[in-house]
Amino acid sequence: MRRDITSWYSHNLNMDMPLVAYGHAGYPLLMFPTAAADYLEYERFHLIDAIKDFIEAGLIRAYSINSVNKYSLLNKESHPAWKVEMLSRYDKYITDEVLPLIRNECGQDARPLTTGASLGALLAANTYFKHSDAFRGTIAMSGSYDIYNYLEHHYDDNVYFNNPMMYLKNLNDDYHLPRMRKADSIVIVTGQGNYEAPDRSRDLSRVLHSKGIPHRLELWGHDVAHDWPWWRKMLPYYLGEFLK
Repeated sequence: MRRDITSWYSHNLNMDMPLVAYGHAGYPLLMFPTAAADYLEYERFHLIDAIKDFIEAGLIRAYSINSVNKYSLLNKESHPAWKVEMLSRYDKYITDEVLPLIRNECGQDARPLTTGASLGALLAANTYFKHSDAFRGTIAMSGSYDIYNYLEHHYDDNVYFNNPMMYLKNLNDDYHLPRMRKADSIVIVTGQGNYEAPDRSRDLSRVLHSKGIPHRLELWGHDVAHDWPWWRKMLPYYLGEFLK
């Protein structure tokens, strides 16, 4: 399997941001790591191995990037305003820096599918919902889609526009909403076992349903925990559905 690592200094984040691409061809998949992890996390925990058949067959080219969670939502030393400022800068890093790289390699009309587990699910879903014209959809696994609990009751525009549970409720525009209403690849999946919080996925599903946005809410069993063995089952299953 082809594996390419590249890095550059992000002008949006003012730091070096490496990424890794797996595969030689196929539909682009943009992967967001969990918690404060890095761009190689999905390789270390064998999630890349779980989808390698798609990659080696040239059906998927997977791009895994760093997060800024350790500087933003998970940084207990920073003021909440800075935490969400970093999320907004990260969003620009994705659209202004990562997306052009993907399109240079996969075609200028490419609209990547996003995915992530745990806190990565929030980032993956947020990226799609904010940029439905640039991304195809999302497979969000075991996520929580309301960032307000990380912010000590702080509120500003960056909070609102990086919090899917806030902005989706008020989405009534003539640009993104019609696109989302034609979506065929929004999957919100969670287990119901240890350390999972299925109500968070249900809450997001209710908002999407209220806006007429088609999606799949998938609740796996009460034995399905918030852990890697299950994410290694979830992602290839839904990628297989996506590629049919």
